[in-house]
Amino acid sequence: MYRWRKMTDTERALEMKRRQLARLPMHSPRHHDGGRRVYLVTAACYEHQPIIGFSDQRMDGFSNSLRTLIAGNCERLDAWAVLPNHYHVLVLTNDILAFLRELGRLHGRTSHAWNSEENTRGRKVWFNAVERPIQNDRHHIAAMQYIHHNPVKHGHAEKWTDWKWSGAAEYIERIGREEAERRWRECPLQFFGKGWDD
Repeated sequence: MYRWRKMTDTERALEMKRRQLARLPMHSPRHHDGGRRVYLVTAACYEHQPIIGFSDQRMDGFSNSLRTLIAGNCERLDAWAVLPNHYHVLVLTNDILAFLRELGRLHGRTSHAWNSEENTRGRKVWFNAVERPIQNDRHHIAAMQYIHHNPVKHGHAEKWTDWKWSGAAEYIERIGREEAERRWRECPLQFFGKGWDD
């Protein structure tokens, strides 16, 4: 996500030219408007600071607020994980742009509250949310596994079910451990997340 800071001036100029030719926004991620679809949505704290992870109470509160927002704005929540500095959700929605607007409002409310709590008025808390449309069943299974595996990938837990702030335990309870292991073998993650969740 912060590749820009590692680029040379020449690489930055080439990237801006590429974005301009592709008619992409110059600084924000391009958002999709594809109707009713499943999307993997990711948002990170600014510069990946562990602002969500300030306390277990904050992790609990944000997880609850996020799930409540999803329940009111999406048809289905297939997977979710909140980590100290970012989160992933896999949702079915018929209006991704409206959902992203509501996420923006949640980000605004939490920024204000957390900056008050930590006496850091004016601190930038969130980076942009990014959505990726799910292409097919294998992509859907890989995205679910990726989300549930994310706390393990980032070293916060040894097993999926050890992480309190995700839907992994519910997922395994729903489909069974044997089926979860079969899906893991059938749809390995390999390079899923490479370049955008390193």
